[in-house]
Amino acid sequence: MSDLNRGIMKFKGADQPIVVLISAIIILGSVGFLIWWGLQTAYTF
Repeated sequence: MSDLNRGIMKFKGADQPIVVLISAIIILGSVGFLIWWGLQTAYTF
């Protein structure tokens, strides 16, 4: 069992590269959206 198949992602195949890639895209996209939204709210461009 790899280390990626532990913790919050306790399902079979959680350490497959495609699952890790999709999770990373979702997380980074969410962070990027929050940064964009915060800048749009704080400053008027």
